[in-house]
Amino acid sequence: MKKVNSALAIIPFIIVIAVLSSCQKTNLEILSSDAEIEAVGSEGLNAPTPANPNFNLEVILRGEGKSFGLVKFRQANDAAKIVTLDTWIRDMLPNHEYKLQRAVDANLDGNCTGTGWLTLGKGLQAQSIFTDESGTGRAELYRNLSAVASGTTFDIHFQLIDATNSAVVLTSDCYQFTVR
Repeated sequence: MKKVNSALAIIPFIIVIAVLSSCQKTNLEILSSDAEIEAVGSEGLNAPTPANPNFNLEVILRGEGKSFGLVKFRQANDAAKIVTLDTWIRDMLPNHEYKLQRAVDANLDGNCTGTGWLTLGKGLQAQSIFTDESGTGRAELYRNLSAVASGTTFDIHFQLIDATNSAVVLTSDCYQFTVR
């Protein structure tokens, strides 16, 4: 009878542990708004500590209606200093051509005032992003930053323009980036 009683005594502890572990939330569940998720960046959602300085960005582009874009701005930790810009857009005009641009400034105040828009692409060659019949498009772009000193930090923002009339259709908030 003592063996049964000692086994029964453990059951409340097992129940408490099960309840507590089921109450834990992931970082995504805790961050409820787009602004909070954007502020952390998706890399920070799974990382034990945020990357500092900002070598990689998740740039969100927003426009009218449901039009939307995402640029995964990544810089490998190597001497080549190539930034990849995996770009995805949706709810745009079907079978249409767009261009991704960026502007920078060195004020480092979180207020992007740069207006020197550079069309991005494959290195120095501008590359368009074409949408399919559903208005979705994707492009793998890159930029070589080997001419920029490591540790250089700047504010950067992005826009997507219509390739036929240069109208701005999507814009991003201001981000801060540091060259590795």
